[in-house]
Amino acid sequence: MTYGPVDFLALEFQNEQLKGEILPALFELVQNKIIRVIDLVVIQKYADGTHQALEMEQLAPDLLALFDPLEMEISGIVQVEDIDNIAEAMEKDTTAAVLLVENLWAIKFGEAVVRANGRLLSHERIPFEVVNETLEMFAQAES
Repeated sequence: MTYGPVDFLALEFQNEQLKGEILPALFELVQNKIIRVIDLVVIQKYADGTHQALEMEQLAPDLLALFDPLEMEISGIVQVEDIDNIAEAMEKDTTAAVLLVENLWAIKFGEAVVRANGRLLSHERIPFEVVNETLEMFAQAES
């Protein structure tokens, strides 16, 4: 089986602003077979600086059911060391979602590159904030 590239994402949210707004967008990406969620861990960092991680298999059945549209196969690839590193970077009173996401859209393209005897020389993800800021600066410079 061929796999697509996998991204490690750690997303932090202020607890008082958590409303589940990203789940529909994530579900849509999965349903459209653009990505596959390989692993998902939720980390809570408390006011005293301590943290707690909840992996999907640790959730109560009714809460776990909310994530059914992700069609996840729980992998356990995200390790304690990863969780601790993310928790250290988190602000107090926040919640983070740590995801491993396979980019399904890239599989056919990657297979074509291999068939053409090509090889990947470099790959870098540019965060959307950087792209937006750069394009905004270009737009301001032109006006």
